[in-house]
Amino acid sequence: MRLGLALGYGGEPIEDVLPIVEHAERIGVDSVWSVEEYGPDAVSVLGYLAAVTERVKLGTAVMQIPARTPAATAMTAMTLDVLSNGRFQLGLGLSVPWIAEGWHGQPYARPLQRVREYAEIVRKAVARDERVHHEGEIYQLPYHGPGSTGRARPVRSEMEPLRSRIPLYLGAIGPKSVALAGEIADGWLSGMYAPEHEKALTRPLDEGSHRGGRAPGDVKIAPILYVARAATAAEGRDELRPLFAHLIGAAGAGVRNTYFDVACQMGYEGAAHDIRDHLAEGRRDDAAAAVPGTLLDQVALAGPLPAIVDRISAWKDSRVETLILLSRDTELLEAAQAAL
Repeated sequence: MRLGLALGYGGEPIEDVLPIVEHAERIGVDSVWSVEEYGPDAVSVLGYLAAVTERVKLGTAVMQIPARTPAATAMTAMTLDVLSNGRFQLGLGLSVPWIAEGWHGQPYARPLQRVREYAEIVRKAVARDERVHHEGEIYQLPYHGPGSTGRARPVRSEMEPLRSRIPLYLGAIGPKSVALAGEIADGWLSGMYAPEHEKALTRPLDEGSHRGGRAPGDVKIAPILYVARAATAAEGRDELRPLFAHLIGAAGAGVRNTYFDVACQMGYEGAAHDIRDHLAEGRRDDAAAAVPGTLLDQVALAGPLPAIVDRISAWKDSRVETLILLSRDTELLEAAQAAL
């Protein structure tokens, strides 16, 4: 198992991020992953880091599909791969409806088909074997729908890629999305993941891999873990509870909360319903208090450093290929890397 470092949401100043990334590279951390929501983008910071690092892999977790056309993503991936001398890993995800539609103004409909076609076009464009032609249900290249001039022709990238196939990871939580990752992706960026529930959580992944004619081990598993180092485990859990109450309890008309579903799948159905009910009534403190400590212990890292290191050691027996930590604690990174 390898260690990864996730850069957080919110646009941290580069003068704060760079020392941590440089330290991570020095101690042997395998990869650094930039995230994207509706603040800083996932790409720009990696272009900067490509110039000031030499070994550490650089990935997006994730580039949002609604934010870019497939061709734009392929261009970006090839450029970052060249700038980093072959260290780039492309993580893609559809995001959520209120970001896709509210921020990017793009439809969220038919998400599985959208992701499937998008990934196919990106791979065609990066491979550069031929002009890119795609006649799909979501995307058409060349475009021939309303407003088309009717005069376009297929295009091939002018840029010679460093690699004809860049590792493609899919961010997925729901079982159908996870199965799609198993079928078409090189890796799965998971949300709530726990070794104790690994068999159930990876069942859709393996079903997708089988459907795609691949072995289960062909798809690398890379969960992103929230970390709360504290004097006691209880204090660490309390720090994480509001976040997980929001993840599990968020509800919207016509929108399925896959974090809620995963919590139920792990056996926390009663608590998940309590959390959702509390949030619906505006009782945020009660919702946070309803998040089970055992759930946090399984899907996150919380408490004193020795306890966190012990927990990381337990992950080594799992199927996880890269354990990505959302942390800025250099001492914790050193201890985690030493434990692998």
